[in-house]
Amino acid sequence: MRTETPPIIRLTDYRVPDFLIDHVDLDFRLQPERTMVTSRLAMRRNPAGRPDASLVLDGDDLTLTGLAVDGAPVPAQAYNATRDSLSIDGLGDRFTLTVETEINPAANTKLMGLYRSNGVYCTQCEADGFRRISYFLDRPDVMSTWRVRMEAEKAEAPLLLSNGNPVESGEITGTGRHYAVWDDPHKKPCYLFALVAGDLDAFTGSHLTPSGRKVTLNVYVEKGKAERAAYAMDALIRSMRWDEQAFGREYDLDLFNIVAVSDFNMGAMENKGLNIFNDRYILASPETATDQDYHNIEAIVAHEYFHNWTGNRITCRDWFQLCLKEGLTVFRDQEFSSDERSRPVERIANVQTLRAAQFVEDAGPLAHPVRPQTYKEINNFYTATVYNKGSELIQMIRLLIGPEAFRAGMDLYFERHDGEAAVVEQFIQCFADVSGRDFAPFMRWYDQAGTPVVTVTSNHNPETGRYTLHFRQETRPTPGQPEKHPQVIPIRLGLIGEDGTELAPDELFVLEGETGSRSFTGLTQRPIPSLFRGFSAPVKVVIDRKEGDLLTLARHDVDPFNRWQALQDAATDLLTRSVRAIGEGKAPLDSTRLAEAVASLIAGSQQDPAFAALAIGLPTEGDLAREIATEIDPEAIGLAIDHLRRAMGRLVREPASRAYDTLSQPVPFSPDGTSAGRRALRAQLLRYIVAADPEGGARVALGQYEQANNMTDRVAALTALLPCEGPEREAALAAFEKAYGADALILDMWFALQARVPGSGSVARVRALTAHPKFTLANPNRARSLIATFANGNLRGFHAADGSGYQLVAEIIDALDARNPQIAARMATAFRTWRNLESGRREKAGSVLRTLAGKANLSRDLGDILERTLS
Repeated sequence: MRTETPPIIRLTDYRVPDFLIDHVDLDFRLQPERTMVTSRLAMRRNPAGRPDASLVLDGDDLTLTGLAVDGAPVPAQAYNATRDSLSIDGLGDRFTLTVETEINPAANTKLMGLYRSNGVYCTQCEADGFRRISYFLDRPDVMSTWRVRMEAEKAEAPLLLSNGNPVESGEITGTGRHYAVWDDPHKKPCYLFALVAGDLDAFTGSHLTPSGRKVTLNVYVEKGKAERAAYAMDALIRSMRWDEQAFGREYDLDLFNIVAVSDFNMGAMENKGLNIFNDRYILASPETATDQDYHNIEAIVAHEYFHNWTGNRITCRDWFQLCLKEGLTVFRDQEFSSDERSRPVERIANVQTLRAAQFVEDAGPLAHPVRPQTYKEINNFYTATVYNKGSELIQMIRLLIGPEAFRAGMDLYFERHDGEAAVVEQFIQCFADVSGRDFAPFMRWYDQAGTPVVTVTSNHNPETGRYTLHFRQETRPTPGQPEKHPQVIPIRLGLIGEDGTELAPDELFVLEGETGSRSFTGLTQRPIPSLFRGFSAPVKVVIDRKEGDLLTLARHDVDPFNRWQALQDAATDLLTRSVRAIGEGKAPLDSTRLAEAVASLIAGSQQDPAFAALAIGLPTEGDLAREIATEIDPEAIGLAIDHLRRAMGRLVREPASRAYDTLSQPVPFSPDGTSAGRRALRAQLLRYIVAADPEGGARVALGQYEQANNMTDRVAALTALLPCEGPEREAALAAFEKAYGADALILDMWFALQARVPGSGSVARVRALTAHPKFTLANPNRARSLIATFANGNLRGFHAADGSGYQLVAEIIDALDARNPQIAARMATAFRTWRNLESGRREKAGSVLRTLAGKANLSRDLGDILERTLS
């Protein structure tokens, strides 16, 4: 592996900064290959710091061109400058430090700091990108007010944006250049700094806050694409209104800008007053975006806006507290989407995401607590554990103390810590203070890695009517944490009778120790427990049920989430036993009873199409691999799912076809949740129709593709065609590329569809596509659409028995690492479950990983992931 091992950063080693920066004046003279940056920092020693400490500023690949203290040049013997740090001795208690640096935005392929994207200057400074712009105290607990001046060629960059409000602009006579000055009165750390300069179109709007502040809103996009920003603007306005009502939070500047660029490592960034987005999460129209795109735009626009209070006004003291802003803000955006759409459907979708990403993370070598205790590279901890599991912890807090106390706790948090860099304990203390509950045991959720497993047993005496549920929790060892302590686990539960009647209403039972029990009386009929309603805690549940219990819950449970969960559990149980049978050379199991339940759901699907679409969907190959957990055979899993889908398709073909025809009546497109639900149900039905009769179903799918009046139906038809090896699939894929090859975001969809084509030729198909004229590693979206989709969404292809899938992905990771280490490292997490595979694949995956880890000059990002994956 790399010869230089990065130091381990520990939470316990946190020390307050020795210096503080009260105000920052930045001056940028923008040029593509030679941008000059002058920073003037009003600094003082921190009374809580070390009184005799030297000033040490962070840098990353910087060239220092000037250095002065209070206007006087600093003697060479008084400082030490490298490309990665700047240290200065002999400073007083208060001083102004002027630092001049030279950077090359055009050559910045890491897309961190200041870079150029399709002619637009753009920044990304979280977590530690500002140090690629200027030497600075690059840590979130150093908060300052900022004033920024930019100048650039007016013809090249007529638009000059930064944080806060614009205060001055003009032309520089005789130069063809112009300038703009921006002032941000709210203190912020440098990771929230942003700059954009370029030639962009704007979609404009406005919002009036309850206190009467009129806020001008702009969404800036590439030339000619402004109309495709209309939905993002609508989502922004709805987000502002919702935050005012749900949390009492108003926006605090006169201007809010969003800029969308095509080259961006993340989804978006919440820079104060100037959010920067990956354009895939801004641009949408019925002809170019799917319903999932619309949903993502709504959720991510809301997420970044909500950061204004949970992340910007109150930030995190250090990067170990990342969940304090991200987990909390994910909770807020999920609540927003639940209020805007269907709460049960949103809850199911959020849990699907959690299990697919975070449960897998918890089960492998990359497991870490929601608040990590150590790290080598912070960029590798922007994970599902921090974001999605972090959100689940907030859900549990609200469940434990109730919605009114939860709102009071949030109000207290904003009141106490506005303008501060906070820690998790300060956040949790607010809920303890308003509720009187001792939250000390709950902190284990933040500090322990792993997914708790709750085993449930029960006994029922029909003569006395007494029924008791017994719970036992266990969390398996994870890297660095061999011993686990019991978690506080809220369990929403109810009881359903064998005849479908509700025997006990919904209640909350809290498991606080290793074991616990809850008894009921007066129950002569055998109860069927409905546990963890609404997914009340992020745990796995082990329980023995009698045959038919799950299907009874699927039909009669009053909790929508558990109705969906029961059907998923029934299908997962059937598939798991089928995988075992295939491994033993036997036939897969009969699916008639499951098909009857699905057929019943299809018959009543018009009442709630969005819920029905989720309920009748079968577990994915990834879902089944996660449940099997050890000695995973992706080929056997794929065969079991293929067989079940075909069998189910034949058994539900008639009701599926009738419902599909009903949903196929042409209607105007709308992105609202109800309309999206109807399209989602139609897509699930089409997959059953194709599975029942691949030849005839392919013709139906091709017809849908050709007649579709929106991208959602078009992509749904292509998705249904993917398992079909006939000419219809290739004809449709070719037609899609021809029609949309000039639109980068739609072409990303095409690459992603190709990456998911199953079968023995999938590796060769993806390898061939890496030579496609429009495939490039320079654009993160394009690299993710093909390679990350293949590695994470094509189980049999990536895990091909000959190891060719591993080799292909490793080659791409190696090539990416030299230009964009963040994307390379994230792509490498596809190997996180390699030790759970059956021996042949495990040996091949391990060999590829060890070869990759042995490469010279690995980046810090990738080296960290490989080291932990191989540990």
